Amino acid sequence: MNKQVRGLFLVLVLIFLYLPILILVVYSFTTSTQIGAIRGFSLHNYVTLFTTQELRDMIAGTLALALGSAVIATILGTMGAIGAFYSRKKVSAAINTVNQIPVVNADVVTGFSICILLVVVLHISKDTYVPLVAGHVTLCAPFVYLSVLPRIKQMDSSIYEAALDLGATPFQALTQIVIPQIVPGIISGFALAITLSLDDYFIATYTKPATFDTISTYVVNATKGSQTTIKTALWALSTVIFVIVVLIVLGMNLRTIRQQRAGTGPARRQHI
Repeated sequence: MNKQVRGLFLVLVLIFLYLPILILVVYSFTTSTQIGAIRGFSLHNYVTLFTTQELRDMIAGTLALALGSAVIATILGTMGAIGAFYSRKKVSAAINTVNQIPVVNADVVTGFSICILLVVVLHISKDTYVPLVAGHVTLCAPFVYLSVLPRIKQMDSSIYEAALDLGATPFQALTQIVIPQIVPGIISGFALAITLSLDDYFIATYTKPATFDTISTYVVNATKGSQTTIKTALWALSTVIFVIVVLIVLGMNLRTIRQQRAGTGPARRQHI
């Protein structure tokens, strides 16, 4: 009975999470202009998505912002995690505490604070994209730190000193010994940073130039307008994003399974 209850609960959770997305996917392949009445099959929404210059520019700008911010955030978060790991306990604890503040802080507070500091105090124009990039880096870097730090803790802390004893410079020990050990954590942090940047709305709202829109800000503004064609094309955009995420997750899981099988293969043959 307990197994049946757990199974039913799992099914209900999956339905709650994925049924709305599946409904949106179905409507993206129809001629319906609103949710509630399914009409004929059509690829019109996808044609509009990939042929409308405004939508293409918005998607390209969002991807460029996400990739650029993720690269900077990954570098800063990785450096912070390595520095905290090799620092004294008090310094490491202080860094961990400071890193937790942006994580638990509301995005609207972060966005408004970045806007005040850079635009009002330092007089940096929002048209330079500096406040927008700074806001997304501030959002993403702490999560990169949290992704990299556990990987560093799994590493033998003495290998850095051993490399120095064998004649390596500190830079060589860092780039050739430490960083290769934590590459999976860096990749996870980079992927998380991209996801956070793509999903952000509040920080982008306060820091973006007036002529620039991310996917999140564009969707919110489009739902307030009266352009039905653009609204339904956003259903197609949501479907494309969902499919890409599913493929990435499946690819990562398959890669992990293959690595585990490759790692256990020799041990199995030896045991036999």
